[in-house]
Amino acid sequence: MKGYLEKGVPTLEEAKMMLDEGSRLNPGPWIEHSLNVGRAAELIAEYDKELDKNIALVLGMLHDIGRRYGITNMRHSIDGYNFAKEKGYDLLARICITHCFPFKNVDEICGKWDCSDDKYKFVKEYLDSVDFLAYDKLIQLCDALALPSGYCLIEKRLVDVVMRYGFSNHTLEKWKATFELQKYFEERIGRSIYSILPNVKETTFGF
Repeated sequence: MKGYLEKGVPTLEEAKMMLDEGSRLNPGPWIEHSLNVGRAAELIAEYDKELDKNIALVLGMLHDIGRRYGITNMRHSIDGYNFAKEKGYDLLARICITHCFPFKNVDEICGKWDCSDDKYKFVKEYLDSVDFLAYDKLIQLCDALALPSGYCLIEKRLVDVVMRYGFSNHTLEKWKATFELQKYFEERIGRSIYSILPNVKETTFGF
Protein backbone atom coordinates (compact mmCIF):
# COMPACT_ATOMS: atom_id res chain seq x y z
CA MET A 1 0.00 0.00 0.00
CA LYS A 2 3.04 2.28 -0.01
CA GLY A 3 2.42 5.50 -1.87
CA TYR A 4 -1.37 5.49 -1.53
CA LEU A 5 -1.57 8.78 0.33
CA GLU A 6 0.79 10.46 -2.12
CA LYS A 7 -1.40 9.29 -4.97
CA GLY A 8 -4.60 10.60 -3.42
CA VAL A 9 -6.09 7.18 -2.77
CA PRO A 10 -7.06 5.59 0.57
CA THR A 11 -5.62 2.28 1.65
CA LEU A 12 -7.58 -0.88 1.01
CA GLU A 13 -8.43 -1.12 4.69
CA GLU A 14 -9.81 2.44 4.65
CA ALA A 15 -11.72 1.73 1.46
CA LYS A 16 -13.40 -1.28 3.03
CA MET A 17 -14.45 0.81 6.02
CA MET A 18 -15.80 3.58 3.77
CA LEU A 19 -17.83 1.09 1.73
CA ASP A 20 -19.09 -0.63 4.87
CA GLU A 21 -20.22 2.73 6.25
CA GLY A 22 -21.85 3.54 2.92
CA SER A 23 -23.72 0.24 3.06
CA ARG A 24 -25.13 1.11 6.47
CA LEU A 25 -26.13 4.63 5.39
CA ASN A 26 -27.71 3.60 2.07
CA PRO A 27 -28.07 -0.17 1.63
CA GLY A 28 -28.50 -1.33 -1.94
CA PRO A 29 -27.06 -3.14 -4.97
CA TRP A 30 -24.56 -0.31 -5.53
CA ILE A 31 -22.34 -1.98 -2.92
CA GLU A 32 -22.06 -5.27 -4.82
CA HIS A 33 -21.64 -3.37 -8.08
CA SER A 34 -18.82 -1.32 -6.54
CA LEU A 35 -17.02 -4.40 -5.25
CA ASN A 36 -17.28 -6.00 -8.68
CA VAL A 37 -15.95 -2.87 -10.40
CA GLY A 38 -13.01 -2.88 -8.00
CA ARG A 39 -12.19 -6.51 -8.61
CA ALA A 40 -12.45 -6.09 -12.40
CA ALA A 41 -10.11 -3.09 -12.26
CA GLU A 42 -7.65 -5.08 -10.17
CA LEU A 43 -7.70 -8.04 -12.56
CA ILE A 44 -7.17 -5.90 -15.66
CA ALA A 45 -4.47 -3.81 -13.97
CA GLU A 46 -2.52 -6.99 -13.15
CA TYR A 47 -1.79 -7.29 -16.88
CA ASP A 48 -1.09 -3.57 -17.44
CA LYS A 49 2.53 -2.52 -16.96
CA GLU A 50 1.64 1.08 -16.10
CA LEU A 51 -1.10 0.53 -13.53
CA ASP A 52 -1.00 -0.42 -9.86
CA LYS A 53 -3.55 -3.17 -9.22
CA ASN A 54 -4.09 -2.08 -5.60
CA ILE A 55 -4.87 1.50 -6.59
CA ALA A 56 -7.15 0.20 -9.34
CA LEU A 57 -9.00 -1.98 -6.82
CA VAL A 58 -9.60 0.88 -4.39
CA LEU A 59 -10.68 3.32 -7.11
CA GLY A 60 -13.16 0.79 -8.45
CA MET A 61 -14.52 -0.02 -5.00
CA LEU A 62 -15.16 3.65 -4.23
CA HIS A 63 -16.13 5.13 -7.61
CA ASP A 64 -19.78 5.33 -6.48
CA ILE A 65 -19.07 6.32 -2.87
CA GLY A 66 -21.28 9.40 -3.31
CA ARG A 67 -24.24 7.04 -3.06
CA ARG A 68 -23.59 6.85 0.67
CA TYR A 69 -25.75 9.96 0.99
CA GLY A 70 -28.90 8.33 -0.34
CA ILE A 71 -30.73 7.44 -3.52
CA THR A 72 -29.69 10.00 -6.10
CA ASN A 73 -29.00 10.18 -9.80
CA MET A 74 -26.07 12.21 -11.11
CA ARG A 75 -25.69 13.99 -7.79
CA HIS A 76 -23.75 10.96 -6.56
CA SER A 77 -20.77 12.05 -8.69
CA ILE A 78 -20.57 15.45 -7.00
CA ASP A 79 -21.27 13.99 -3.55
CA GLY A 80 -18.46 11.48 -4.06
CA TYR A 81 -16.09 14.15 -5.31
CA ASN A 82 -16.73 16.35 -2.27
CA PHE A 83 -16.46 13.40 0.13
CA ALA A 84 -13.10 12.36 -1.29
CA LYS A 85 -11.73 15.91 -1.50
CA GLU A 86 -12.58 16.54 2.15
CA LYS A 87 -10.46 13.52 3.05
CA GLY A 88 -7.58 14.62 0.82
CA TYR A 89 -7.98 11.85 -1.77
CA ASP A 90 -7.64 13.84 -4.98
CA LEU A 91 -7.36 10.91 -7.38
CA LEU A 92 -10.43 9.25 -5.91
CA ALA A 93 -12.31 12.57 -6.10
CA ARG A 94 -11.44 12.79 -9.77
CA ILE A 95 -12.68 9.25 -10.44
CA CYS A 96 -15.98 9.97 -8.69
CA ILE A 97 -16.72 12.42 -11.49
CA THR A 98 -14.95 10.97 -14.52
CA HIS A 99 -16.34 7.44 -14.20
CA CYS A 100 -19.69 8.78 -15.44
CA PHE A 101 -18.32 10.24 -18.67
CA PRO A 102 -16.50 7.87 -21.07
CA PHE A 103 -17.72 10.27 -23.74
CA LYS A 104 -16.52 13.58 -22.31
CA ASN A 105 -19.73 15.54 -22.51
CA VAL A 106 -21.62 16.68 -19.43
CA ASP A 107 -24.94 16.05 -21.20
CA GLU A 108 -24.24 12.42 -22.08
CA ILE A 109 -25.67 11.04 -18.84
CA CYS A 110 -28.44 8.48 -18.63
CA GLY A 111 -30.95 9.88 -16.19
CA LYS A 112 -31.24 13.40 -14.87
CA TRP A 113 -29.17 16.10 -13.23
CA ASP A 114 -30.60 16.14 -9.72
CA CYS A 115 -28.32 18.93 -8.50
CA SER A 116 -28.01 22.69 -8.80
CA ASP A 117 -27.07 24.65 -11.90
CA ASP A 118 -23.82 25.64 -10.17
CA LYS A 119 -22.86 21.99 -9.70
CA TYR A 120 -23.77 21.18 -13.29
CA LYS A 121 -21.51 24.05 -14.40
CA PHE A 122 -18.72 22.80 -12.11
CA VAL A 123 -18.79 19.31 -13.65
CA LYS A 124 -18.84 20.74 -17.17
CA GLU A 125 -15.84 22.95 -16.47
CA TYR A 126 -14.07 20.11 -14.65
CA LEU A 127 -14.43 17.76 -17.59
CA ASP A 128 -13.22 20.45 -19.97
CA SER A 129 -10.12 20.96 -17.82
CA VAL A 130 -8.88 17.37 -17.55
CA ASP A 131 -7.36 14.82 -19.87
CA PHE A 132 -8.40 11.30 -18.98
CA LEU A 133 -5.71 9.20 -17.33
CA ALA A 134 -5.48 5.43 -17.72
CA TYR A 135 -7.12 5.09 -14.29
CA ASP A 136 -10.08 7.21 -15.43
CA LYS A 137 -10.49 5.00 -18.47
CA LEU A 138 -10.08 1.80 -16.47
CA ILE A 139 -12.89 2.61 -14.04
CA GLN A 140 -15.11 3.80 -16.89
CA LEU A 141 -14.58 0.43 -18.58
CA CYS A 142 -15.07 -1.65 -15.46
CA ASP A 143 -18.24 0.26 -14.60
CA ALA A 144 -19.58 -1.03 -17.92
CA LEU A 145 -18.63 -4.63 -17.14
CA ALA A 146 -20.02 -5.10 -13.65
CA LEU A 147 -23.54 -5.81 -12.54
CA PRO A 148 -24.27 -6.36 -8.84
CA SER A 149 -24.53 -10.07 -9.67
CA GLY A 150 -21.20 -10.31 -11.49
CA TYR A 151 -19.42 -9.60 -14.79
CA CYS A 152 -21.20 -9.47 -18.12
CA LEU A 153 -20.75 -8.50 -21.73
CA ILE A 154 -20.60 -4.72 -22.12
CA GLU A 155 -23.70 -4.85 -24.30
CA LYS A 156 -25.79 -6.26 -21.45
CA ARG A 157 -24.64 -3.61 -19.01
CA LEU A 158 -25.26 -0.76 -21.46
CA VAL A 159 -28.78 -1.99 -22.15
CA ASP A 160 -29.36 -2.46 -18.41
CA VAL A 161 -28.55 1.22 -17.79
CA VAL A 162 -30.79 2.44 -20.62
CA MET A 163 -33.66 0.24 -19.43
CA ARG A 164 -33.48 1.97 -16.06
CA TYR A 165 -32.76 5.56 -17.10
CA GLY A 166 -33.75 5.85 -20.75
CA PHE A 167 -31.91 7.12 -23.82
CA SER A 168 -30.25 10.51 -24.08
CA ASN A 169 -29.23 12.46 -27.17
CA HIS A 170 -25.69 11.16 -26.64
CA THR A 171 -26.35 7.48 -25.84
CA LEU A 172 -24.83 6.16 -29.06
CA GLU A 173 -21.69 8.26 -28.64
CA LYS A 174 -21.36 6.96 -25.09
CA TRP A 175 -21.72 3.38 -26.27
CA LYS A 176 -19.10 3.92 -28.96
CA ALA A 177 -16.74 5.46 -26.41
CA THR A 178 -17.21 2.47 -24.12
CA PHE A 179 -16.26 0.02 -26.86
CA GLU A 180 -13.22 2.19 -27.60
CA LEU A 181 -12.22 1.72 -23.96
CA GLN A 182 -12.45 -2.03 -24.41
CA LYS A 183 -10.20 -1.83 -27.47
CA TYR A 184 -7.78 0.50 -25.65
CA PHE A 185 -7.22 -1.89 -22.76
CA GLU A 186 -7.17 -5.04 -24.82
CA GLU A 187 -4.35 -3.53 -26.86
CA ARG A 188 -2.54 -2.51 -23.64
CA ILE A 189 -2.80 -5.94 -22.00
CA GLY A 190 -2.59 -8.09 -25.13
CA ARG A 191 -5.70 -10.16 -24.50
CA SER A 192 -9.47 -10.02 -24.31
CA ILE A 193 -10.79 -8.47 -21.12
CA TYR A 194 -13.35 -11.27 -21.00
CA SER A 195 -10.59 -13.85 -20.75
CA ILE A 196 -9.61 -12.60 -17.28
CA LEU A 197 -13.02 -11.86 -15.76
CA PRO A 198 -14.84 -14.77 -14.09
CA ASN A 199 -18.31 -16.09 -15.00
CA VAL A 200 -19.04 -13.61 -17.79
CA LYS A 201 -21.14 -16.13 -19.71
CA GLU A 202 -23.11 -17.16 -16.65
CA THR A 203 -23.94 -13.59 -15.60
CA THR A 204 -24.74 -12.47 -19.15
CA PHE A 205 -26.91 -15.37 -20.20
CA GLY A 206 -28.10 -16.76 -16.90
CA PHE A 207 -26.62 -20.25 -17.25
